[in-house]
Amino acid sequence: MSGPTTLLIPSGKVFFVKRLGFNGPCKAQSVGIQLAGKIVAPTIDAWVGDKGSWIVISNVNGLTIDGQGGIIDGNGSSWWENCKTCQRPTSLRFQNCNGLVVNSLSMTNSAQAHISVSSCVGAKFSQMNITAPENSPNTDGFDIAGSKFITIQDSTIATGDDCIAINGGSSNINATRLFCGPGHGISVGSLGRNGAHETVEEVYVYNCSFTGTTNGARIKTVPGGSGYARKITFDQIILNNAQNPIIIDQNYNAIAPNAVGQTVMVSEVTYRGFVGTSAKDLAILLKCSTLGCFNITFDNVDIVSSEPGKPAYASVNNAHGTVTNTVPKFSLLS
Repeated sequence: MSGPTTLLIPSGKVFFVKRLGFNGPCKAQSVGIQLAGKIVAPTIDAWVGDKGSWIVISNVNGLTIDGQGGIIDGNGSSWWENCKTCQRPTSLRFQNCNGLVVNSLSMTNSAQAHISVSSCVGAKFSQMNITAPENSPNTDGFDIAGSKFITIQDSTIATGDDCIAINGGSSNINATRLFCGPGHGISVGSLGRNGAHETVEEVYVYNCSFTGTTNGARIKTVPGGSGYARKITFDQIILNNAQNPIIIDQNYNAIAPNAVGQTVMVSEVTYRGFVGTSAKDLAILLKCSTLGCFNITFDNVDIVSSEPGKPAYASVNNAHGTVTNTVPKFSLLS
């Protein structure tokens, strides 16, 4: 067995890097990357080859990345301006990487999503700082798919899209002590596109804040899909002028809204300890399918309009559950 192996990107240096792949498995029991310098992606004019990803790390287990002092710059502005509808690269993609640890990594201005986590088990991201302009398209902080036991904690994510998007095949996802905004909040889904069967369960979002986001705690499914989104908890959430602070949308991108038929079932969702302000009068939107959402729990939720003296309200369709100590006042089906 080989000992630990470390790749060092030295401080005080700027490296312009073309598409790059690290493919395992590795002989070393553990692999480390120390990012002390700056890595910059090509502009759209200088890009060569596949546009799906910039840096891909696949099949590398036991990888630790220490980003203190360094930064990954996706150089996204040329893409946003000239490639609004074409494919743009995700900056950093982890595929089939188990036991992954990423600390103190700064990323900025990805052309598309900043970090993709796919088919990984047991990954922890801490002290992350991810930024892009509020109007930058599809610049998610994290896209998670087909992965389990993923933790994102003690981090700031301020981009033009979801701070975290939790997609199909994911379970045991933990987001703790995050500052989110601007952006589109923390989203489960969308699930069920093109009739797909997709599942998400055991998601716990704790002690996070949403500031100036277009959504807060969001679950979105597309009619015609199947599967489930269940056992999802948003707990101790601070809202600062957030639009759509709480939203379940089961007609997301619907061709035929409210169509009767199969759907991704939403159940066992808890909203607890929310406090703060909504940028819209509509603070809570539960737009469940005609088949219903079940076991939805609201407990100690206090959301008011960011405009003093203007009441906030809730809009609820086909949602079953319980409501306790919640403002604005509303009820759910039993």
